[in-house]
Amino acid sequence: MIVTRLDEVQLGGWVGELAQLLVDTVDGGASIGFLSPMDRAAAVAWWKERAAEVAAGRWAVWAAHDGRRVVGTVSLAFPAKPNSRHRAELVKLMVHRDARGQGLGRRLLGAAEEAAVGTGITLLHLDTETDSPAERLYDSTGWTRAGVIPDYAADPTGVLRPTTLYYKRLG
Repeated sequence: MIVTRLDEVQLGGWVGELAQLLVDTVDGGASIGFLSPMDRAAAVAWWKERAAEVAAGRWAVWAAHDGRRVVGTVSLAFPAKPNSRHRAELVKLMVHRDARGQGLGRRLLGAAEEAAVGTGITLLHLDTETDSPAERLYDSTGWTRAGVIPDYAADPTGVLRPTTLYYKRLG
């Protein structure tokens, strides 16, 4: 499995693969901001918008591919406020359903954390659905739970669920 940081051109070239991963992730039950069934055209549009964010330096995207297709991704979102330049939000950690359980999420997370350190980021934060499989990953990789917000976001079926906030100090 190869993990690559994508520039806006690469992201644009892989938008179909990335969209398929987004569809699979949402339709597989992961609460990452979308409702199921996930429309492929909406997934393509969402990734095209991310290409502009990458070009502007507001996002960084890593993709894992197995030579045939994209099977995982993770991103960092950088705040625009001058007093926030030391931190970033870890977003959209996705692993295709048939590639889970092989350590790919851990590899993607590590790639994003390592790159964050390299750019001077000292604090990462994220949110994830409470009691989701993602919590086990964050708990086992040194992230700290900051708290839980009840009924924060709807899961892919539209049911309101609590969200756990995490942070990790780097460097």
